[in-house]
Amino acid sequence: MLTIQGPKQRSFCDGVSRRSFLTIGGFAMAGVTNLGLADVLRAEEASGQGRSHKAVINIFLGGGPPHQDMWEIKTEAPKEIRGEFEPISTAVPGVQIGECFPKIAAMGDRFAFIRSIVGCAGGHDAYQCFSGWDRNKDATIGGRPAIGPVVSKLFGPIDPSIPPAVALAAPTSHRPWSEPGGPGFLGAGFSPFKPDDEGKSNLKLNGVTLDRLDDRKALLSGLDQLKRNADASGLLAGMDQFNRAAFGVLTSSRLLDALDLSKEDPKTVARYGDGKPYQFQYDGAPTCNDHLLMARRLVEAGVRSVTLSFGRWDSHGNNFDLVRDHGGKLDQAVAALVGDLEERGMLDDVTVVVWGEFGRTPRVNPGAGRDHWPRVSCCLMAGGGMNTGQAIGATNRLGEYALDRPVDMQEVVATVYRNMGINCETTTLIDQAGRPQYLIDKRIPIRELV
Repeated sequence: MLTIQGPKQRSFCDGVSRRSFLTIGGFAMAGVTNLGLADVLRAEEASGQGRSHKAVINIFLGGGPPHQDMWEIKTEAPKEIRGEFEPISTAVPGVQIGECFPKIAAMGDRFAFIRSIVGCAGGHDAYQCFSGWDRNKDATIGGRPAIGPVVSKLFGPIDPSIPPAVALAAPTSHRPWSEPGGPGFLGAGFSPFKPDDEGKSNLKLNGVTLDRLDDRKALLSGLDQLKRNADASGLLAGMDQFNRAAFGVLTSSRLLDALDLSKEDPKTVARYGDGKPYQFQYDGAPTCNDHLLMARRLVEAGVRSVTLSFGRWDSHGNNFDLVRDHGGKLDQAVAALVGDLEERGMLDDVTVVVWGEFGRTPRVNPGAGRDHWPRVSCCLMAGGGMNTGQAIGATNRLGEYALDRPVDMQEVVATVYRNMGINCETTTLIDQAGRPQYLIDKRIPIRELV
């Protein structure tokens, strides 16, 4: 194996710098220690499926966002349930949301506010949001695959130098909050790629260290020299097509450029914000606004599925200060992302989903917090050619349960699949026992959106 050696440096909010990214030679497969990049590309090619470029950006609000403080303020509830926030009007007549989200409210016609999510398993991780399944479902055969691995299996890469699924979540002390969206029974070859993860497949540029790569020009020179040396030595001629494709990923500038925000217009970077200072993080994810911009750049480069984790919403205490902090940052980043996608003509092809693993208790506890509440939650959706500009469902007066139009978590996932050109009613995947498995049990998309 070929590797660039050098010290780890920090630049992205999750500790990944452009140089340390090159140290590992590219994205690593989350949780995989013995599989090379070529093995992933070989598995993707084996699917033999077509390639369209619909995409999804799945933003996980780890810890459980409070539904009654975000998209459905309970104006008629007692204060101990209603909380501190006032509702504000959106661009959709008759639809109001919480005061912490003025930018999203101003472009409310681009969003669907789903206020009645049910079917939450109650686990503190992203698995269900990225797959539609309880983490323990079919564990004996490897579990159920997430959206990213499914589209990797069905469609493969847009370009051999671009992974179909990328997980941007910053590493968290509570690791399930940085869940990448695993491959389940599809096998490790369809794992999403993660920057700077454990078990990386390294590629080393002979004679080139990171200390010598002080700028972009020197870096490109080193990559070009690697290609020339490989061609001259006959190395590439001795590789099969999958190794050549893996080699292309690791020596292509497209993936590096997508992750390099210095390539972006500074005005666009400022529009998204950086989410700093990070507050209420503890064992969860930072509020990395720049990850949303990075997600857009990755989709532009050819990635089909991007997952990320934004903030730590487990507000057992001090809920309202947390929502003001996280909410304001989320408002800026999500509004910037949706506006950016629209201006670039990408919004109809890219589905944006913003949600958490469950909701919070209606009653505010003595510590000014809200506790776990799997009975009902919320979701924000945009793009994907959907009929946005509406609120779907409602909870009862106290925010305890879905009173009107319960929407199962799997219906959200079915809608994402539909937007990407996958018919959940007919599409199956073969599990490790050789049996066909539907992608999800509830296979009808949200009717109001399609």
